[in-house]
Amino acid sequence: MSTSQELKARKAAAVANGVSTRGIYVARAQNAELWDVEGRRYIDFAAGIAVLNTGHRHPRVMAAVAQQAECFAHTCFHVSPYESYVRLAERLNALAPGDFAKKSVFLSSGAEAVENAIKIARYHTKRSAVIAFSGGFHGRTLLTMALTGKVMPYKRGFGPFPAEVYHAQFPNPYRGITTAEALADLDRLFHGDVDPKSVAAILIEPVQGEGGFNVAPFEFLRALRRICDEHGIVLIADEVQGGIARTGRMFSIEHSGVIPDLITVAKGLGGGLPLSGVTGRASIMDAAHPGGLGGTYGGNPLCIAAAHAVLDVIESEGLCARAEHVGQRMRSRLESLAAQLPCIGDVRGLGAMVAFELVKDPKSKTADAELTAAILARAEQRGLILLSCGTEANVVRLLAPLTIEDAVLEEGLDLLAASIKDASGVESKRDAA
Repeated sequence: MSTSQELKARKAAAVANGVSTRGIYVARAQNAELWDVEGRRYIDFAAGIAVLNTGHRHPRVMAAVAQQAECFAHTCFHVSPYESYVRLAERLNALAPGDFAKKSVFLSSGAEAVENAIKIARYHTKRSAVIAFSGGFHGRTLLTMALTGKVMPYKRGFGPFPAEVYHAQFPNPYRGITTAEALADLDRLFHGDVDPKSVAAILIEPVQGEGGFNVAPFEFLRALRRICDEHGIVLIADEVQGGIARTGRMFSIEHSGVIPDLITVAKGLGGGLPLSGVTGRASIMDAAHPGGLGGTYGGNPLCIAAAHAVLDVIESEGLCARAEHVGQRMRSRLESLAAQLPCIGDVRGLGAMVAFELVKDPKSKTADAELTAAILARAEQRGLILLSCGTEANVVRLLAPLTIEDAVLEEGLDLLAASIKDASGVESKRDAA
């Protein structure tokens, strides 16, 4: 087998430069651990960017995929449909919040789910404008790049983007943007840029992913619901990163009590296989004509089988409660570190979707992207995989599998504490929290 260095050279020669990678070339993985091609072990606090909520290669997911592969791997649901797709739609319809009839459609990627949610909202309302928020991330296709509120590395040089996409401020108490100010900015948008009666949808991540794990204040989400009701706008909750038990609820918006019209899901739903979906009010979902929604690989039977196993595991292993436990332990350790290290400006998140923001000093709150990168590098050297996020690349996010064993979680948090202290110039030692 090739070494990591050899694979890096081969990647540089064969793979497009725009495809960014880390230097860890994986050979095998199990639950919250993986081993590279040279046999080095890593604890995984990335989980494939919130895909592996049930861990690498969960036995029930692997068994479900293998069993389905014995029957058929692909027919295209539009050509020869299958019961498992229908049954997964029934399950998601029942799990999604709201006491009304719901329907679903399955696709392959999170961006595809968002694009289809916008298509559905436009068809239903006969309007074209869409409002998203600063710091939001919704995908890398042309429309979803337009919806995304973060320039680097997603938008620079790829324009022009589709028209009639508008951005309003996302409330961020740590950065001094209150709910009242964010709502005032939305009102400014309605008076200066787009008539609310021309808006098909408002799209929001209840917990921003790439934007920095900023949690939308519940009063803000409630206000958006009122505004959408007043103007006939479809409220779409983008749950691609925050859904499927990651925050301690099946969908992160459930914490607020707000019921969206449509929900987009992906990542954790497939347990490592590419599957996404849109679930929502049947009266809205049914707007598009037959043939207007779908795709060749949408709801692939192997992915659908994996998703059924994922939902079974979430229920049987109590992963919503487990997410709360994992997240509480993460926040406790980080808050203890923040009390010692002024470079940690904020600790935030819901459930096991946890992050900390790094600043050059606590008064100015100047983003420290260099320290963030150094922490990730130190962690990788110690055998811990981390990811950054935030519009200024100064936030470290923790996305361990919800199935992570307590001993591995604590080991990973020890490595994290040592990496932060080392990168910030503080003597590295076991955090006693």
